[in-house]
Amino acid sequence: MKDLRTEAIAGITTFFTMAYIVVVNPSILCTDGTGMPFSGVLTATVLLSFVMTLAMGLYADLPFAVAPGMGVNAFFTFNLILGRHIPWPTALGIVFWSGVLFLAVSATPLRANLALAMPKGVRSAAGAGIGVFLTFIGLKNAGLVVADPVTFVRLGELGPKPVLALVGMALACALHLRKSAFSFLIPIAAVTGAGWAMGLVAAPRSLVSMPDFRGVFLKADVLGALRPALLPAMVSLMFTDLFDSISTFVGVAHATRLLDSDDNPKNLRQGLLVDAFATLGAGLLGTSSGTAYIESTAGIEAGGRTGLTSVFTALCFLPCLFLAPLAGTVPGFATAPILILVGAFMFRSVSGLELERLEDAVPSFLTLVLIPLTFSITQGLLWGFLSHAVLYTLAGRRREVPPFQYGLAALSAGLLWLEHGAR
Repeated sequence: MKDLRTEAIAGITTFFTMAYIVVVNPSILCTDGTGMPFSGVLTATVLLSFVMTLAMGLYADLPFAVAPGMGVNAFFTFNLILGRHIPWPTALGIVFWSGVLFLAVSATPLRANLALAMPKGVRSAAGAGIGVFLTFIGLKNAGLVVADPVTFVRLGELGPKPVLALVGMALACALHLRKSAFSFLIPIAAVTGAGWAMGLVAAPRSLVSMPDFRGVFLKADVLGALRPALLPAMVSLMFTDLFDSISTFVGVAHATRLLDSDDNPKNLRQGLLVDAFATLGAGLLGTSSGTAYIESTAGIEAGGRTGLTSVFTALCFLPCLFLAPLAGTVPGFATAPILILVGAFMFRSVSGLELERLEDAVPSFLTLVLIPLTFSITQGLLWGFLSHAVLYTLAGRRREVPPFQYGLAALSAGLLWLEHGAR
């Protein structure tokens, strides 16, 4: 009974550390211009989180929660839909097929080869680049950074919305330093409430509603996503999901000693299969790719060691299906602090970069800067893979590049050519 109570407390702890995604994910995917309905995306977000977190507990027997991934949701919105003007049903089709690829890789020995094929520097740089990407979006949503015809961007006017965003960020930092499970939720609620009181955003007419199963559910254009020009984005999503999942499982497992008898992450294969289905299922439900959350560490540290933790986390998501009217009034400047802080946390991976040698520095640098500057995780990864193989060859270190890594570089060159030619 004590173990059940511990697992329940751990599952609830995990939920509160990541519950912000219920509001933040729809707010990103429903940015003006995408055409996606907020209530539909919120329903899809909650359903994906519930079903796949439950699967992680019952099938993989792991205390990991699953939800739409931060970073990938920004790529889905700002690169695919707004940047390349891909209709959102087609973009959901891309998510579906990237999940199919992920599933194929996860079910075969190819998974291990791909894990070894991604250069360590490119992997660390990708995490940092996505962090800068999220931070830029957060600063833009807060009004702290605005467009400028001469300098491209500049500091915005410090009006009520940017000031509230800064207050929210300070509050989030203070709560996080005190290890509060509500460090993201309280700032969102406080800034939204202040916005209501100051007349900056309209309060909801009702607090609850029925789930929206018509807005985006099963609206993915699966066949339309098979155009050759969309292949680079599809492959990039697959790689991003795969390596994000591997990094989360391996990193958290070693940090919390959640290991098997061979000192390997417990049930890694089963966990990756659930992650693959989370991406495939996301496209069908109507949201961006799902992945295991690093915030699961909070629940594990609270005593969660088995899949029961994930079962309790999953159950916590169900009431969120009925909160669309309340969540829909949360303004961009209220979620901006969370994007900025998540970006800062992801940027910490820059500490793993080796920058002394040119052949290490340039691929990492290109990966890091191209992700935010092109608003594309795809471009950062592809140029990182390609430049790594080329520069290691020029530096006389060809023997240090595994054959599979050269294959990855060749694939990157082909995808870049295909994407450029399609434009």
